[in-house]
Amino acid sequence: MTPPRPNPRLISVANPPIPAAARWIAAYDGRHGPPIDCSQAVPNHPPPADFAAKLSEAAGSDAAARYGPVLGDAALRSAYAGHVSGHYGASVEPGRIAITAGCNQAFFAAMIAVAGAGDAVVLPTPWYFNHQMTLDMLGIEKRVLPTRAETGFLPDPDEFEAVIDSRTRALVVVSPNNPTGAVYPPELLKALFSICVRRGLHFILDETYRDYLPPEAGAPHQLFADPRAETNLVSLYSFSKAYAVPGHRLGAMIAGAAMIAEVEKVMDCMQICAPRPIQAAMPWAIEALAAWRSANAAAIASRARLFREAIAGVPGWTLEQIGAYFAYLRHPDPTRPAALVAEGLARDSGILALPGSFFGPDQEQHLRVAFANVGEAEIREIARRLSLREP
Repeated sequence: MTPPRPNPRLISVANPPIPAAARWIAAYDGRHGPPIDCSQAVPNHPPPADFAAKLSEAAGSDAAARYGPVLGDAALRSAYAGHVSGHYGASVEPGRIAITAGCNQAFFAAMIAVAGAGDAVVLPTPWYFNHQMTLDMLGIEKRVLPTRAETGFLPDPDEFEAVIDSRTRALVVVSPNNPTGAVYPPELLKALFSICVRRGLHFILDETYRDYLPPEAGAPHQLFADPRAETNLVSLYSFSKAYAVPGHRLGAMIAGAAMIAEVEKVMDCMQICAPRPIQAAMPWAIEALAAWRSANAAAIASRARLFREAIAGVPGWTLEQIGAYFAYLRHPDPTRPAALVAEGLARDSGILALPGSFFGPDQEQHLRVAFANVGEAEIREIARRLSLREP
């Protein structure tokens, strides 16, 4: 008797990287002090007490125990629409918003809505590994668009256009970037969007880390004001980092009305609706926690400056890009695979970072460090421990 087999596409998908890396730190013997986990972008502080109280109150309500609207509670869609409209100086209507169970669900729903098996979606490398995993599960080709350290890990619009063919359905951009931290300038986003419009593609823009951009930089882009955003732009966001609520799973998508109607079908089959308690508490938090979010963003910017200074004094290690939550380091041994370097760093030095190989091809020289997870003392300790290693 032949046993049934799982979906072969799923079998071919890589295992989740974070749990795989977490096993490395288990072998660390504590010789340098407590382990330092820089593997996953997780706020190292809880939400404010008044926000936590509202979450607790909402969780105990009768309404939170029931299904909600597939596209999200009306109050949250309206509050988020107002926030985005003010931040970008462009009108975004609540009807163009879908509230999701985290940004990963928003991305998964978007991919189902824009492409099918055998189609292609362009991903700049290094890419976010869950984006790769999603495309592999769906049978969608990952069309590689390389970026390079010498150009700030930003794609060249001409190179993007060169990889488009009849099977291409979308371009995915993450800015500020995961894993490099690179920030796409508004003019580059406009250029990439214009190519998508001209070639009939969707421009999927993941702005999970936009709250950590310098406030003096102004709006990250002007794409919401472009009337073509109704047909070609899909904007993704996560509330997890800025509001310190990753476990509550809340994200958002902004797209045209036609796209949102298709996404509603996907959402209804995946989870029906995002978690209700966090939806109930978030409209208050969007306005009330503005100063708190700004203070946290300033603290992380300070950590980024400290990390840059600290790594500059470590022989053999090169900081090639830093921003938002992440630093992208070139490790000192070009002959060793990045996974072996990361595993050794966890086992021998108690520093858990992710190898560049988790983020796509031609990344064996790099490690990603989520420096925003840790405090200033731990950043200095990272530099100290790296200095003890053979360059």
